[in-house]
Amino acid sequence: MHFAPDSEESLEFVVALANTVPEASRSGGDELPDPAALTDLLRRFRYTGRFDEDAAELAAVLSTRALLRSIWTMARDDAVDATNRMLQDAKALPQLVRHDAYDWHLHATSPDAPLDERIRVEVGLAFVDVLRTAEWGRLRVCEASDCEGVLADLSRNGSKRFCSVRCGNRMNTLAFRERAAAPR
Repeated sequence: MHFAPDSEESLEFVVALANTVPEASRSGGDELPDPAALTDLLRRFRYTGRFDEDAAELAAVLSTRALLRSIWTMARDDAVDATNRMLQDAKALPQLVRHDAYDWHLHATSPDAPLDERIRVEVGLAFVDVLRTAEWGRLRVCEASDCEGVLADLSRNGSKRFCSVRCGNRMNTLAFRERAAAPR
């Protein structure tokens, strides 16, 4: 499945953001402990616009992270309501823009809007793409028994099950060991 490039980038960003929680992170701790860690994540995804880089902005983004993780696990119709609410709360006004190395893509807030609002709106627009193409099932929680990471299955055949190669390898190793230990 292919979505618009900006939608795919937003989905990849929300996966990275959502998987900074302790239950999904590699370190086992919150991977956004301070504004500097948030700035690093934003730079990795080439986020533009206003950055306050302070504790208040971090707290607002952490709240947004929890909201997005919640929406990610909703049934499709519930996700529609939550996505509409996010866009309405921000008074989102979609418009095509082109900047930096990006071709035409959607923005729906001012670059001066608070970071948490811009994140909710950009991810909301990506969710709209996923919802209206009836592909909500491609937004999943990792199937590893000890992981709560999220994943966006952007593969052609829609068969991705794990949030990372690490989780996939771990589960495959466990399954192999169970088969090997089973009586013959």
